[in-house]
Amino acid sequence: MRNTFAKEINSLAQKNKNIVLLSGDIGNRMFDELKKSCPNQFINCGIAEANMMSMAAGMGISGLRPIIYTITPFTTARCFEQIKIGVGYHKSPVIIVGTGSGLSYAELGPTHHSLDDIAILKTIPELNILAPADSIELKYFLNQAVKLSQPTYIRIGKKGEPDLTLKKNRPSIGKANVLTEGSDILIIGIGPILEEAIKAANILKEHKIYTSVVSMGSIRPLDEDFLNKASEKGYKHWITLEEHGLTGGLGSSILEWLAETKLNKELKLHRLGLPTKFINKLGDQSYMRGLFNLDTKGIVEFILNL
Repeated sequence: MRNTFAKEINSLAQKNKNIVLLSGDIGNRMFDELKKSCPNQFINCGIAEANMMSMAAGMGISGLRPIIYTITPFTTARCFEQIKIGVGYHKSPVIIVGTGSGLSYAELGPTHHSLDDIAILKTIPELNILAPADSIELKYFLNQAVKLSQPTYIRIGKKGEPDLTLKKNRPSIGKANVLTEGSDILIIGIGPILEEAIKAANILKEHKIYTSVVSMGSIRPLDEDFLNKASEKGYKHWITLEEHGLTGGLGSSILEWLAETKLNKELKLHRLGLPTKFINKLGDQSYMRGLFNLDTKGIVEFILNL
């Protein structure tokens, strides 16, 4: 996803001279093409993320379109006050991109886990919160976000994630993106972990269980129209899936929607995510997903046990 981001930013910057990319001292080789084509539209701000966020807030207010890029916990938790006051309060149209979200950097421990970014940023009014499932969603979201007059946060993976979006689909901010269709189970998820859900759906067909897998890449604004229609389809179970803590993530957003709408008291919602605790075991992303039953095998077993 990060390579797609670099390529798309280069393309957007050449078309719009107001776009400026601010990097927290990472991805410099990734942005070589941008530095060649638009040398005045790239700033390496160093390892000073809070200062970088304040710079971006001022640039946005001044008419530029700043885009911040660094590792997720360092562009969210570390900069929370600057996002809240500098960006959010002033409605500065900054695009904040967090790379290596979730457990992408699992082998580096809790300092590099981003399992609370959605939760903390949901407290900031009028901040769009996006979590694309693949490079296709990311590309569409970026092109739409640069045209908005409000700030946007985009959490992305690392590298090597497969494309999951169907060719006929045109992802859009505020709209759910259906990846597979089925009549028994509805899995609503965010981010590249949806690859595990699609694999699980294929295995479940052998058990005559048919699963819809949907990317809710836009957490705010949430596609309530899709949720309303889905509640009428008679799914046996709804499952939310996210590489984020269970506190304050996508599952919490849908629980809040369900509590407020009271459309279907019989709707059975289950949440799959990370527990609200520090994870001290080390391993790569695949290992950690398996450890918490968020891999294909864990999802299949969870649904069969339902």
